[in-house]
Amino acid sequence: MKNILCINTGGTFNKYYNPANGLLEIETTSKTIKEITDKWLCKINTINIIGKDSLEFNDDDRTLLLDTIKSQSSSTKIIVVHGTDTMHMSAEILAKSDLPHMIVLTGAMVPFSIDPVEATANFASAVGYVQFLNTSGVFIAMNGCFGNYKNVIKDRKNNKFIYRIN
Repeated sequence: MKNILCINTGGTFNKYYNPANGLLEIETTSKTIKEITDKWLCKINTINIIGKDSLEFNDDDRTLLLDTIKSQSSSTKIIVVHGTDTMHMSAEILAKSDLPHMIVLTGAMVPFSIDPVEATANFASAVGYVQFLNTSGVFIAMNGCFGNYKNVIKDRKNNKFIYRIN
């Protein structure tokens, strides 16, 4: 997985149950990503930023994400683990910046700590997808859908990502 960088921003993907307060909280050390990649016997460089549910993201958080990506000259292939509720907003800001990177956003609707299947499948899909991209842009890999961020959208009614039907 050489030259792939993962930027972990938080989101449901990283939530765990804290028995001390009874809340689902964001784990900010990439424990989930490490657990997934350790099982594959590979290492993906990971940067942890923001550490929030995406519903709590603000303009400063999206600027930090953009600046973090801009600072990556040695990694042209980037996976962003992001909350699903505002993934489209961050994708739009990244796309407008016309970055030279191949950026794939992914996340999970159910925390890895509760049911690891979806988060693992989405992350694995993002890793596979970013390796085969040969053009810069912003893409989403979620629930078996892969494509430009404009064409893979969250279907809130059915609680999954789908291809946009024009």
